[in-house]
Parts: sequence; C-alpha cells; structure tokens
Amino acid sequence: MNIKKEIIKTLKDLLLKAHAHVSFAEAVKGLPAELRGVVPDGLPYSIWQLVEHIRITQADILEFSRDADYKSPRWPEGYWPKTAVPANDHVWQKSLDQIKADTHAFIELLEAPEADLFQPFPYGDGQHLFREAVLIADHTSYHTGEIIAIRRLLNAWK
Repeated sequence: MNIKKEIIKTLKDLLLKAHAHVSFAEAVKGLPAELRGVVPDGLPYSIWQLVEHIRITQADILEFSRDADYKSPRWPEGYWPKTAVPANDHVWQKSLDQIKADTHAFIELLEAPEADLFQPFPYGDGQHLFREAVLIADHTSYHTGEIIAIRRLLNAWK
C-alpha cells in the first residue's frame, strides 16, 4: 500500500463526502431563499453569514497554503460578511460555487506530485498541507452543524 496515496484519498473523502454527518452541500440544498438571511432569536448570525464565513475561511487557508506572500484578512472582521442577508440569488450561488471550487483547488495541492503533506511551509509557524486539509474539513463541519441547527429552528430541515 502506498501510504501517501491512502492519506490523500482519506483527506479527499473528508473534504468531499459525508460520513458520520451531513455534508455542507446537503446542509444548504433546498434552503428557501427567504430564510438565508434570517437570524434566529438568541443566535448571532444567519445561514448566509455562516456560508460566507466558510467561503472566506477556506479561501484564506487555500491561499495561505499556496502563496508565501499571501496576507490573511484581519481577524475577526475580515472573516465574516457585513450583512446577514445575501444581496441576491447570484451572490448566494457564487459563494456556494466558490466553496466547491476552492475545495477542489486545495485537493489539487494535495495531489501535486511534489506535495509533501507533512513538510512545514517555509513561512508560517509550522503549518503543512495535511494540517490545513484537516483544518478545512473541521471548520466546515463545525459550521455545517450550525447551519443545520438554524434550519431546524426555522422549520426548514427534514
């Protein structure tokens, strides 16, 4: 067995598939447009804000992983959208499409022949591709659970 190939396959599965939980794509599928920007009582954000936060954070991790000169947004304001509601359907779909595209772009980094999954980047403070892949999966999974919880509160989940 080629250990590197198995690790990459496992990371791809973690990033792309639902195993013990609902996938991000499933969590946002069929969400009525009028509920995207609703902030339920007692919660700090809408589903739109969570989707955009996932997009922004994943894009940040991707760019950090492939560009030593990349500068991350300012925390926390640079990682959250300014409004609770997406401007329109196009903006909503563009965010979903970007999350999918960036996931695949990160997988390309993992699959690059020269990729060393555990070699720390020559910049940063010890990050490497394996860690960043797990970080994307963990972060997305965490907020996907919140999306489902909000959908349940809004009576918009199975």
